[in-house]
Amino acid sequence: MKIILGGAMGRLCREIAAEAAAHGDEIVYGMDIAYAGQAMDFPMANSYEQIDCDADVLIDCSRPDGLSELLAFIKAKKLPAVICTTGFTDAELAQIAEVSEELPILRSGNMSLGINVLEHLVAQAARVLGDGYDVEIIERHHRMKVDSPSGTALMLYEAVKKGVNADRTPVHGRHGRNEKRTDTEVGIHAVRGGTVTGEHEVAFYGMGEEIILTHRAENRSLFARGAVRAAAFLASKQPGMYNMSHVVAEMLD
Repeated sequence: MKIILGGAMGRLCREIAAEAAAHGDEIVYGMDIAYAGQAMDFPMANSYEQIDCDADVLIDCSRPDGLSELLAFIKAKKLPAVICTTGFTDAELAQIAEVSEELPILRSGNMSLGINVLEHLVAQAARVLGDGYDVEIIERHHRMKVDSPSGTALMLYEAVKKGVNADRTPVHGRHGRNEKRTDTEVGIHAVRGGTVTGEHEVAFYGMGEEIILTHRAENRSLFARGAVRAAAFLASKQPGMYNMSHVVAEMLD
């Protein structure tokens, strides 16, 4: 499998490059706006306009502000894309969805297979426990993470809504509020500090009991493994919008 990497100088992309090499895949080109001649293990550019080579799939781990150039590139190359970047606005998500009508695109708030299993468990717990439990989501990441809350926390929030089959109001912190908790809110809280790779906790608080579902990422290699597996999954797919749940489902089949 031939791969183009977006955001290639970032920590996750370096892990992806190592994971791909271990599986016999080839990084044919990397793109990073910060590239200025640094030594890399594959050809590099600081703009997609500079890349002219054949590939099977693109894996993007850059920033939301590069979305327009990314989408223009994959449309021109008719290239499937795994989008690992988070922090998109609703308008940007709509742009991605529009392009997915022409190309296969896989987008996920978290590329870990384990976190996507957690997503299923959260939806099941919400379905069974229903309205009798208060739900709080806490996510912890390293001090360098830009977006807040994490894309994974929002993904887990959507899993709660899917489980109860009803809308829920997200509440991001409660500073300054002078009212009791409502039955329909879901607290979403972000912690930033140190070198924490990633931790997500979904807590269901009932009358006399607590159910805590937690996923801890110990290093970035698990995200890299998920991204490479997602790329292999996507390379043979028809146009459409996919996520890691589809990858997990195919593995189960």
